[in-house]
Amino acid sequence: MDVKKEEGATRRSFLKKGAAVGTVAAAGTFAAPAVIGQAPLVVKMQTSWPASDIWMDFARQYTERVEAMSGGRLKVDLLPAGAVVAAFQVIDACNDGIIDAAHSVPVYWYGKSKAASLFGTGPVFGGSATTMLSWFYAGGGQEFYRELTQDILGMNVIGYLGFPMFAQPFGWFKEEVNTVADVDGLKYRTVGLAADLLQSMGMSVAQLPGGEIVPAMERGVIDAFEFNNPSSDKRFGAQDVAKNYYLSSYHQASESFEFIFNRDFFEDLEPDLQAILKHGVEAASTANTASAMDNYSADLKSLQEEEGVTVHRTSKDILDAQISAWDALIPELEKDAFMKKVLDSQRAWVERVTYYELMNSPDYGLAYDHYFPGKLKL
Repeated sequence: MDVKKEEGATRRSFLKKGAAVGTVAAAGTFAAPAVIGQAPLVVKMQTSWPASDIWMDFARQYTERVEAMSGGRLKVDLLPAGAVVAAFQVIDACNDGIIDAAHSVPVYWYGKSKAASLFGTGPVFGGSATTMLSWFYAGGGQEFYRELTQDILGMNVIGYLGFPMFAQPFGWFKEEVNTVADVDGLKYRTVGLAADLLQSMGMSVAQLPGGEIVPAMERGVIDAFEFNNPSSDKRFGAQDVAKNYYLSSYHQASESFEFIFNRDFFEDLEPDLQAILKHGVEAASTANTASAMDNYSADLKSLQEEEGVTVHRTSKDILDAQISAWDALIPELEKDAFMKKVLDSQRAWVERVTYYELMNSPDYGLAYDHYFPGKLKL
């Protein structure tokens, strides 16, 4: 007997029996809700983040909202990376039913298909993370995601994206890097298509989960790295191994969190609980954005004023080289029919939507410099 499948069948039977009991209770007593007397259904959810990372706080904002909206019918057992499986293995664990859900990013299963990167860390045609998250929900991206995960890869999962992340910094360097020649030959940590991109610029790339980055820097396995944001970087101890922090980059400029569910588990839930898990992503997305704005900016200030970190803006020379590197990489990606289809969709979306965004946006930098003169060094 396949114990894993038997456990899954038992769990699904429990869900269905619970639904039946609720129906009988509702029919017999109009005044009392059907959930009275039922134990909450525990959703085992693992993240790809260390327990100390701010992204565990962001994941908790999701679980708190799910539990509140379900009126106690759902209880989420939120676990850090490594609690059940390694950080990069959560989608496999969801597929196999070892866990019910995961909080991660698509690029972490890039090893299954490079197309995973197109749902968060693909080419930057000019759209922001908000632009690309909108593409996922309104521009056809969600159906492409379903096609990739379920039809092409045959995975038993359902997924949603949430929290449009701010563009990721170029990262942490021991010395200043002002030109492409300065980064040539550096051993650098990144993930996904960014690895292909920066390797083409002469860097030697290692793909590591967040919790392994600083130890790798200390051992000399890597010379420089990026993860995502000032708060995570500060909690990792990035400031203890490097003092030059470069903001602004095109290597990962439009990522969002990925909320993955085992498909059998999800589809066996009552429709209202499915809706709570799905739309809870949208609620957490707003909460995550507010928390990120608060914490990222405060921690950047702390890194500068208390930790002796010099914050730079990545040079135009390096940014131009990144765009040129994308130009060379895109035709290679488009040799894959599915990736060509997705990239065509994204280009069309960005061309239309970002035209409106850019034409309509006032120059916020101009206003900021007016009220806070001398602070910006763009």
